[in-house]
Amino acid sequence: MKIVFYIAAAVMIAVALAAVLLPLVRQGRQSGRPRSVFALALVIAFVLPVTAAGLYLLVGTPVALNGVAAQPESTLTVQQAIDELRNHLAQQPGDKQGWMLLAQTSIMQHDAVGARDAYDHVLKLDANNAEAMVGWAEADSMLSADHKIEGRALDLLKHAVLLQPDSQRGLWLLGISDFQHGDYRNAASTWRLLQPQLEPGSQVAQAVAQQIAAADARAGGAPHDASSEAPAAAAQGASLQVQVSLAPTLKNQLAAGDTLFVYARAENGPPMPLAVAKLDASQLPANVTLTDAMAMMPAMKLSSVPRVFVGARISHSGQPIAQPGDLEGDAGIVAVDSKTPITIRIDKVH
Repeated sequence: MKIVFYIAAAVMIAVALAAVLLPLVRQGRQSGRPRSVFALALVIAFVLPVTAAGLYLLVGTPVALNGVAAQPESTLTVQQAIDELRNHLAQQPGDKQGWMLLAQTSIMQHDAVGARDAYDHVLKLDANNAEAMVGWAEADSMLSADHKIEGRALDLLKHAVLLQPDSQRGLWLLGISDFQHGDYRNAASTWRLLQPQLEPGSQVAQAVAQQIAAADARAGGAPHDASSEAPAAAAQGASLQVQVSLAPTLKNQLAAGDTLFVYARAENGPPMPLAVAKLDASQLPANVTLTDAMAMMPAMKLSSVPRVFVGARISHSGQPIAQPGDLEGDAGIVAVDSKTPITIRIDKVH
């Protein structure tokens, strides 16, 4: 696997930039602010989780870093290095880091098909890899004539942000999808989640603010306030009282370290929860209050819909996305303005 080092040495910075630069520049052109979006791309790209430490774990310490004279092998071209990496992966298809590096390098080479395929391999090995989900969505958008983010790409982005709420690329691309589909209020709301991660007054913070302002302007002026559109009873924030218990027949399947998720999602809408609470499963039976403050995105909260599906799940892996063997229960569809405590009995195995 020494060959992977040559790829990393040649394209580590270029990959980081290319992975985010293209969609940001496209969005900047659409909104008429290419300079600010370009600045945003530069800074966000440099915080991508492609680090030298991770590469050393993959390839070992390169001899060049030990002061040893470079070998003739170092004259290898990038394309030859990619070919050798592909050969390595054909022999060791379980090398997740190798597939990730191939995906990122393929993006740099403008090979969106190859990048998407490589990210697919990563997701087969690690279904909850948020970085691969975002990368797949980005590569997929490059393959369409209008570069729209929709279908599986959009679903993966939503899951990625659920797993990694501070994913800057994920949030940015999710906002782009909203903007592309004319949902300017949600685009602005999603991009606002980036703001706490940025240094106040910095060039990047200013660029994000400009994009939010552009989305707000297209939405009709004022920033979106879902509570202003909600019924009066929900104007101060919706809340649901949920009582969760575990069926006696499943108690022997409860293990130390299991996590309890109690959630509410829209009756007709995306799978992303409008509110979710996370507890240690050992606290069962438990009383939980789901509120607007638990929303994953500002524009998607309890008070934004009239009815929700309320469920509970015990996760053995600690992941919010259901896995085989998880324990589940639900109360079905309930009205958001319900004041009666909701009862859930966890009595099924996923």
